Amino acid sequence: MTTRIQRGVSLYSFQEEMFLGRMTVEDCMAFAASIGATGIEILPEQNMPGFPDVGDAEVESWKAMAARHGCHLSAYDMFLDTKIRKDRPMTDDEQVASIVRDLRLCHRLGIRNMRVLVFVRPDILGRCVPYAEELDVHMGVEVHAPWHLEHAWILRTIEEVDRLGTRHLGILPDMGIFMKHYPPVFRARFERQGARPEIAQFIVDQHEAKIMCEYTIYEVAVKMGGNAAEIAMAETLRHAPYANPRRIGDYAPYFRHIQAKFYEMNEDCTDPAIAYDEVIPELVKCGWEGTLSSEYEGNRWIQDVMEVDSREQVRRQHVMFERLIAEAEANHGAATAAQPLAGGK
Repeated sequence: MTTRIQRGVSLYSFQEEMFLGRMTVEDCMAFAASIGATGIEILPEQNMPGFPDVGDAEVESWKAMAARHGCHLSAYDMFLDTKIRKDRPMTDDEQVASIVRDLRLCHRLGIRNMRVLVFVRPDILGRCVPYAEELDVHMGVEVHAPWHLEHAWILRTIEEVDRLGTRHLGILPDMGIFMKHYPPVFRARFERQGARPEIAQFIVDQHEAKIMCEYTIYEVAVKMGGNAAEIAMAETLRHAPYANPRRIGDYAPYFRHIQAKFYEMNEDCTDPAIAYDEVIPELVKCGWEGTLSSEYEGNRWIQDVMEVDSREQVRRQHVMFERLIAEAEANHGAATAAQPLAGGK
């Protein structure tokens, strides 16, 4: 069995090197192409100096850059600056206008997937659907921790999709919702900031046991008299859910793109925190078609003690992707071949 899962990378993964002037956007694309991650997810507000007034010449330069490296632009990360004015928030009409502006630029760039921030109301997005359908752009609401696939807010978006009967609105999972184990880089950073090893271990054990985060925060802050670093570490549990990977196939019809969040890859190209080894087999099993787009966010947890090497981290993740996809294809193919024919023959 051969899946239609493609591999890509978000330019956000290289934020450290780009901020320090050590990599250009083209450097990022060239590296992504070198590891077979040919789908490039962009953040126009961060990556395009002229945003939102992006001229035709700049649009064509992006397309040409991608073509030079055998890549394609796979997703557009939009933002909605609802507090752009000091005196009042954006009105509903202004929100719609801002989203339509992004849809139009997305279309001009030849991109068919737009990441929508999780706080955008379903009814606002419903008003944008006619524009998305006209421009053939899928709006995917990011399912980002602490939300998860079956959170009531996410289900409201899915209900709106079903109500409208549209293929141009849905969700976009962020793999941070599948945090099975507490990230070692988190723990190490908090211990450098003064967390006692025994308190840090208690927090890790609580997460491993999937104890409700508020109980752990109370234990650390009140009963244990935790210091600032320990309380901050406990509070990260609010954004460390472990959603059930077996349910992702049920929602596969609603998404075309995945933000493959990760904080650290081991030298053996395994992720110590996020359950990719459980999620990817489910994606293969349900026949999902789309892009796994690397989103490395480990830089902020190690930059105080070591040089950040985002390229090596992304490379390791794609070695893992190739291995897990191949294993899942082989296992699913074998399981399918072993199934008896109808009637037991």
